[in-house]
Amino acid sequence: MSEQVKQIAMRITDLREISDYTVAQMADMCGVSEDEYARYESGETDIPISFLLKLNEIFHVDMTELLTGEAPRLNVYSVTRAGKGVDINRRDQYIYKNLGYNFVHRKIEPLFVTIPVDTNKKLEPNAHEGQEFDYILSGTMKIVVAGHEVILRPGDSIYYNSRAPHAMTCAGDEPVNFLAMVIPD
Repeated sequence: MSEQVKQIAMRITDLREISDYTVAQMADMCGVSEDEYARYESGETDIPISFLLKLNEIFHVDMTELLTGEAPRLNVYSVTRAGKGVDINRRDQYIYKNLGYNFVHRKIEPLFVTIPVDTNKKLEPNAHEGQEFDYILSGTMKIVVAGHEVILRPGDSIYYNSRAPHAMTCAGDEPVNFLAMVIPD
């Protein structure tokens, strides 16, 4: 697994141990099996963003701290230049960049997401706490939310309860780029 995933796993382990939780307790709070939780904490497998958002909620720690080990510092405004942001490499199907990583006490997680062509064709769903708003910048995306299939093109958007199983894939011959606003509960 990548060095970034191993570093995140180490921070998760430290947070659990400092908080005096067992693996079983954490697995229960995160809604995953003990085996799955242990794989995340060991750095053996990619850690989904939904899992990181749950840890954010449990430990009251900023997503930036989980991802980078550094606390965000800005509280008036934060600029993220084109092509920049903190990479979140959690799922093979999607490429994420956190665009608000350096702003303290964010109410949303603003993400630039790319879906490469020919990925997630099986539409493997995920679900996480909160709500999500996605705005398509380029490409054509097929999204399935709670069994409902929708095709989105540049300028289209969708807002949904992200607890509902959802999955996305390219519906065309170019990658999909979109802004995702993940709003935790």
